[in-house]
Amino acid sequence: MSGSSVINTFISVLTNGHPQQFLLALIALSLTFTAIWMLQGRLWALMYVALIPFLNWSFGVIPEFEVMAPQGTGLLAHGVSLHPMTIVTGMVFVVRDFVQREMHHRVLVAMALAVAWSFYYAWPVIALASGVAFAISEGVDWMMFTFTKYRLSTRILLSSLFAAPVDTTVFLYGADLAKQIEFGAEPGNSLHVWNWIVFVIGKMVGAVIVSAVIRRREDLGLTNPAEL
Repeated sequence: MSGSSVINTFISVLTNGHPQQFLLALIALSLTFTAIWMLQGRLWALMYVALIPFLNWSFGVIPEFEVMAPQGTGLLAHGVSLHPMTIVTGMVFVVRDFVQREMHHRVLVAMALAVAWSFYYAWPVIALASGVAFAISEGVDWMMFTFTKYRLSTRILLSSLFAAPVDTTVFLYGADLAKQIEFGAEPGNSLHVWNWIVFVIGKMVGAVIVSAVIRRREDLGLTNPAEL
């Protein structure tokens, strides 16, 4: 691939296919990252604000893969599918917890900025569903992480455990509606029992892994269990 092709691809990705908006997008991104930095956000916060719009974009352009084919009627009438980014989505809750360690309650500003950028990079219905889902589930996550007195590794696990089901329900409803609008799909194409279960499990995998790593560090005295 030539240098010009790489540059054009980068501009297309950065502007979500609207290269004429490159300068405005670059200025807006620069202001966003500057604001985060001024609010004492660092690597985790920057990663968080970039990760949420990317994930919302991915649910609009990357297809799910079928785990189990539709079985006619009953609980498996729609089959079971899994989006490749589901496990990564589960990591958002963990990343948010680390952002709070950097920014404390200013993490709510980073959360709002991330959702706002989703409206630029994702389908409007997906972005709206994601915004509502994050507002609810991240609020639950924030309260669990802020007000419980458990050790850090336990707070990471519990906050994700409470937030993931809420986020999944709202988001799958939005994804279901978006596919009806965009593709004329039948209701229940995304929001059904087995899909919900697979999504929640996928999201919890990342939280369990990170919680285990942090607990190991706590036991070794490398991480303070009471750290916010």
